[in-house]
Amino acid sequence: MSANPEIMHRGLDTTPFLKRLGAFDWVWAALVLIGAVAAHRLYSDFMDGYEVGILYGTAAGLIWLGWGWKPMRGFSLAVALLSLAAIALYGSELTNGNSNFFLKFLISSQSAIMWMSALYVMATFAYIFEILSGSSFSGRVGSAMTWSATVMGSVGLMVRWRESYLMGADIGHIPVSNLYEVFVLFAVMTALLYLTYERRYNNRAMGAFVLTVISAAVAFILWYTFDREAHHIQPLVPALQSYWMKIHVPANFVGYGAFALAAMLGVAYLLIDRKPGGLLARRLPSLEILDDIMYKAIALGFAFFTVATVLGAMWAAEAWGGYWSWDPKETWALIVWLNYAAWLHLRLTKGWRGVPLAWWAIVGLFVTLFAFLGVNMFLSGLHSYGTL
Repeated sequence: MSANPEIMHRGLDTTPFLKRLGAFDWVWAALVLIGAVAAHRLYSDFMDGYEVGILYGTAAGLIWLGWGWKPMRGFSLAVALLSLAAIALYGSELTNGNSNFFLKFLISSQSAIMWMSALYVMATFAYIFEILSGSSFSGRVGSAMTWSATVMGSVGLMVRWRESYLMGADIGHIPVSNLYEVFVLFAVMTALLYLTYERRYNNRAMGAFVLTVISAAVAFILWYTFDREAHHIQPLVPALQSYWMKIHVPANFVGYGAFALAAMLGVAYLLIDRKPGGLLARRLPSLEILDDIMYKAIALGFAFFTVATVLGAMWAAEAWGGYWSWDPKETWALIVWLNYAAWLHLRLTKGWRGVPLAWWAIVGLFVTLFAFLGVNMFLSGLHSYGTL
């Protein structure tokens, strides 16, 4: 396999990072900073010092992402423009969502999330058709739909945040407080991670596997919406009324999304390994590349999950007076952490590769799923506010 010239070039480039930035990079940074300052000025009455720090820390992270991964710029601008349009159309009246055409059918939170759901499912079929037919056009359509769905899901979350404040200042909160909201977050995070690897390795066939797990999340969202009517915005329970939620939950779901991506590529790895000369072997990256992506995804997910676990312990100390109480959710979070710590340890120190770690990544997703959803369904404890 020949080395990637772009990677080699980047590896040999000794120019200091800041000197490699061009005019558009600095325009991007200026736009993000202007947006952060504007948000601070508009909503300072609802923010404490910690939340101001989170705002500017997020802005710095977004600048860094836009510098390192150019598609993040267009994505962020699309989300910002659509979200601001929805906020402007709402004005100060939540009831405008029932009378304004664009809000009702396109960019209210619920409409945007329904568009997200439809586009992710269609993207899944487009990617599958690409594998079956070899149509690069179908793959490009799948990629475009995935980007569009991710924009609409992000817009749905942003607008839902504003809608909660229109219901009342005491109700307003970041939309990561219940299973409906975090499943949307999971779909968006997983898709963004996938799109990163799709572009880096120039292979869209992986989408047939990764979008399948996102479509499963969409199926849950739709069931939860229409059967349980869980899409309605509810006031936060007292334990969740904290700035910690703004950093603990998103960090967790970067981890969950990365673990899900690794597991689905583990499925692809096993199928190719079983039939090396088959259709999948011709469409998907090599086993070595799939193994490398699994490793990178799990390493990234483990880092974010570790940060989220530490943040959760600090939140617990503030809310309940102790860093750790062996609550079922905490215990299973530790099991997830140990599972992926062992995965990384065996790969890095024992040289494990291939089939065993692919199976382990798949099993790890089920362990993670139980920690995320099963604990809420079957066990009770201090974290019992995310029940079905």
